[in-house]
Amino acid sequence: MKTSTKVIRWIPRILCILAILFISLFALDSFSSERNFWQNAFTFLMHLIPSLVLLSILIVAWKWEMVGGIILVFAGVIWCILVFNLNYNQRQFTLWQSIINVSIVCLPFVLAGILFIIGHSRKKKELPGIK
Repeated sequence: MKTSTKVIRWIPRILCILAILFISLFALDSFSSERNFWQNAFTFLMHLIPSLVLLSILIVAWKWEMVGGIILVFAGVIWCILVFNLNYNQRQFTLWQSIINVSIVCLPFVLAGILFIIGHSRKKKELPGIK
């Protein structure tokens, strides 16, 4: 396997892991001194659901790059629309603030999905027996 193929193979994995860790940081705002330990634990786990879903998509993409890449692109685009709608329409952010938020939170998953698809196609060209 060529060095460029190895780089394209690992960049989406690292990018996706870092983006999931970044999304997981938002779950830390669920803790409150007004709730007991179990209520805090429950709300923390509820806030981690998007990260767990993205982690499961990453596991699929790690095993089957094409399928996982398509799922990541699709999920990222849907999430871009939802985050933009939430920021622009419901929270009354400006257009640029909404675009920046979408770029920071959602686009890494779209980019990782595209890179998974590119990595699969490059690997397929190098090794013709791969489906």
